[in-house]
Amino acid sequence: MANNPVNNRLDRIEEKLDQMSEVLISLARFEEKMDAYNEYRERSWDRMNKFSEKLDVIEKKCDDNARTVHTINKLFWVGIVAIITAITAQIWM
Repeated sequence: MANNPVNNRLDRIEEKLDQMSEVLISLARFEEKMDAYNEYRERSWDRMNKFSEKLDVIEKKCDDNARTVHTINKLFWVGIVAIITAITAQIWM
């Protein structure tokens, strides 16, 4: 009978060790998932930064195009006014 309490205690210790090993395995899996998530997050940030750089380039091109169109628009109206002025001058002279 003296062995029985010792065996019971050893069984409980063994159960606790089994539970601890399961917890450690769970923690290791969680760490792997967190590492994978962090890697995914870093790749996502890199992609967003690249898109941001591309967007900056597109924005600059749009600004350049807007200035070009504005200049062409002014030149067009200057040309129209010059033609109207020349026609008016021919009619009245």
